[in-house]
Amino acid sequence: MTTLELGGAALALADVELVSGADSPAVVLGELARARIAASRALVEQVVAEQRVVYGITTGFGALSEVSIPVARLRELQLNLIRSHACGVGEPLPEAEVRAVLLLRAHVLALGFSGVRPSLVERLLDLLNHRIHPVLPSLGSVGASGDLAPLSHLALVLIGEGEAWVEGRRMPGADALRKAGLEPLVLEAKEGLALNNGTQAHTGIGILALLRAERALETVEVAGAMSLEGLRGTPEAFDSLIQRARPHAGQAASAARLRSLLAGSAIRESHRYGDPRVQDAYSLRCMPQVHGAARQALSFVRGVLEVEANSATDNPLIFAAEQRIISGGNFHGQPVAQALDLLAIACADLGAISERRIARLVDPALSGLPAFLTREAGVNSGLMMAQIVAAALVSELRLRAQPASTDSISTDASKEDHVSMGMAAALKARAAVTLLETILALELLTAAQALEFLLPLQPGDGVAAAYERIRDRVPPLRDDRVLAPDVAAVAELVRGGEFATLWRDCGAE
Repeated sequence: MTTLELGGAALALADVELVSGADSPAVVLGELARARIAASRALVEQVVAEQRVVYGITTGFGALSEVSIPVARLRELQLNLIRSHACGVGEPLPEAEVRAVLLLRAHVLALGFSGVRPSLVERLLDLLNHRIHPVLPSLGSVGASGDLAPLSHLALVLIGEGEAWVEGRRMPGADALRKAGLEPLVLEAKEGLALNNGTQAHTGIGILALLRAERALETVEVAGAMSLEGLRGTPEAFDSLIQRARPHAGQAASAARLRSLLAGSAIRESHRYGDPRVQDAYSLRCMPQVHGAARQALSFVRGVLEVEANSATDNPLIFAAEQRIISGGNFHGQPVAQALDLLAIACADLGAISERRIARLVDPALSGLPAFLTREAGVNSGLMMAQIVAAALVSELRLRAQPASTDSISTDASKEDHVSMGMAAALKARAAVTLLETILALELLTAAQALEFLLPLQPGDGVAAAYERIRDRVPPLRDDRVLAPDVAAVAELVRGGEFATLWRDCGAE
């Protein structure tokens, strides 16, 4: 894709991730969108010309909505809104997330419910296409008149204020525009409010976190299958008959992936007969049930984010065909906040079961393998720290699993007396995914080391392919060495989705 056009088809989550990256296509405004935007803008201009009292167009904002504003001061009203609300604090969002926010904000305005001029949407796209990335502080949004603080910082750059990153340099917004040959915008009636009243900051962060979580979820099956092989477990619990007796879709999908990854295993054949174990521990036997629950949770999160990415979320909304302007609450981030809390919960559960498998692999009483998977335990500590670090990360994950969406605090003189805390939920979800990716890297490293002690027996085809990808980056552990680079290397593979399609690539099912 060399060009992405806004205004025709719905925006896909994959489009958001694509535009957030270094190889982004150019993003342009389609003619259908331009016509919709112009129609809604005409209604706003009619309201101004008739000097009608309409919230956010000819009145103040929030608790000041009862204050009527003279037409001569409407530009001042919009400018002051952006300046006063650009009060964010904390570390700036990374470039990828800023790009996601820019794209989502432009797309939502292009739906034609916001009453802005086409030129404003085009200027947002100019920022994307010239890779001008506003500095968006990560803290300060309660996710209920939208993400007011971060989106106001975004809007500052449009008007030649604030700060932006350009080619790795942080500079004043005016300089960033000048460098690209762009003029600052003068905000007209309704436009400041349309820019900062929406859920796109926490939605953008959430979309990128979800897509990483989906890749991690596919990796969970790979890590679990490799651990099962290392522990000489049985795949009987993954039989399709068991799944049919409890037909949750996520459970069935997880079991099918495990069967594919384990197909052709010589390790399994070596202990098919004469093994005194009747069944494995839950962290192995119940993988379809636990992984499958997370699969269904992430499917729900995806559905919420797909709707939100294509929804008008500012206030008031302009319905040009009906000639109506209606004040409502689409800016409230509760649907997204709850979904992102669920994302963090699912990550915490996946991390917890992964850590339990690591613990079994390094414990000779449970694995039947050398202690900590080293041949000279005592002189060498082997992978002792892999489980300890994983345990620490699981504790961190459980902290992120505490919900933000139930933590409403009244704001704006009680005009905004129930808020979503959507940004907190998004930042927690992002952190939870990063922790899960690292725990899975630790399990993959540990399980691959366990397979060294079962040679020359070979694992299932999918597990063998995963083992080779790990060994391309990390050699087997012979004697103790610094493990941090090994963990980082495999975590990078997890994040990049290197293991996510192995169940399908091995072609067993």
